[in-house]
Amino acid sequence: MTTPYLTPLQTSSTDAASGLRIGGDWTLAHYSRLEPQVLALRERLHGQESVDLDDLAALDTAGAALLVELLGSERLRQLAQQDSLSTERRALLLAVADAMAGSQQVQQHATPSALREVLGHIGEAVETTWCHGRELLGFMGLTLSGMLTILLRPARWRLTSLAAHLEQCGLNAVPIVALLTFLVGAVVAFLGATILADFGASIYTVNLVAFSFLREFGVLLTAILMAGRTASAFTAQIGSMKANEEIDAIRTLGLSPIELLVLPRVFAMLIALPILTFIAMLSGIVGGAVVCAVSLDIPLTMYLSILQDSDLLRHFLVGLLKAPIFAFLIALIGCLEGFKVSGSAQSVGEHTTSAVVQSIFVVILLDALAALFLMEMGW
Repeated sequence: MTTPYLTPLQTSSTDAASGLRIGGDWTLAHYSRLEPQVLALRERLHGQESVDLDDLAALDTAGAALLVELLGSERLRQLAQQDSLSTERRALLLAVADAMAGSQQVQQHATPSALREVLGHIGEAVETTWCHGRELLGFMGLTLSGMLTILLRPARWRLTSLAAHLEQCGLNAVPIVALLTFLVGAVVAFLGATILADFGASIYTVNLVAFSFLREFGVLLTAILMAGRTASAFTAQIGSMKANEEIDAIRTLGLSPIELLVLPRVFAMLIALPILTFIAMLSGIVGGAVVCAVSLDIPLTMYLSILQDSDLLRHFLVGLLKAPIFAFLIALIGCLEGFKVSGSAQSVGEHTTSAVVQSIFVVILLDALAALFLMEMGW
């Protein structure tokens, strides 16, 4: 065993090293002795020094790694081309240099700047949104194709499944929808009366409640409730079937999961959401009527008379026409996220949350765009 050494060639103690002489055994047994010398000398090198490796006796992976730390990967690749080195030693130096160069690149990528991180997150969010949009459009095409396929074939309608989902997402949701919109109607009436009283126009609280619930709040609150309640249920149901490989069994039997699982849920939502929206409109107006009767001394007959004199049919139709669109998208997103489940309980939970977030986002976005469009059109 030969003692390793690392000798810098320089003219004085303050000058940078003009060359290096490396010799002895550069092996793991001498790693602790060589590492402090390498770290101390590395900062003084400028990459153009001559390096003499002729006296190098033994070399292993640990010694080669120290040489990479000292000289850099690119410099060591150049030195490995020397004819004085054996084929095995040249291969070892090149392998360690390549491996540590990759490691250094990974470390550089792991510590990006704050601006780069922010831009990276924005890019990932945009790419994710784009991918979700493409998947939703593709799934929408499959669903519409399935709807057209069975539309003229009543024998293939799944009426039992449709009735079950209609009860689950429609009938069972009536109490929560009615109660919530009743309370929101009372709050809107109270806030409107508080503001309008300063202008002596408290009577217009009736118009405010009717206008807001017939045009926006009725359908929007109902859609958000259904997004949180029904879309998550659809995802959990289909996701559990995916995790238990029941969907694979359906395909093996030659049946279509779209026809068997998706279409009954979509039809149930298309029927349930407009009905729930109508109930929400009535509940909100009733909540406003209660506040008007209690706080503003507006009797119920006058309240109904003001509603009758107002041009509310147009607002009612605008609100009700948005309900089937929201229902279709909420059902699609819930079913699509269920099909994305990978097979574990954690995946079911993640996609259930994703279904709720996506559904609410799509509903609010479409409602805002529809409000702007209808306002510009004067409808």
